[in-house]
Amino acid sequence: MRTVLRTEGLVCPFPVIEAEEAMADLVDGDELVIGFDCTQGTQSLPAWATDNGYTVTDFVRTGEAS
Repeated sequence: MRTVLRTEGLVCPFPVIEAEEAMADLVDGDELVIGFDCTQGTQSLPAWATDNGYTVTDFVRTGEAS
């Protein structure tokens, strides 16, 4: 299952907190896609995923971060 988490407009650490809560509802094999525009999120979200044993399969910049 693919879940899309929209966190645009939230400043860090809130995108990470939202991602952590969303991951709790997923099972092995599910995918979480996170939309965010927090500049710090470009580092903190992939780092959080890696630190917690999640695989980052793709990272796409679609616009300017604020």
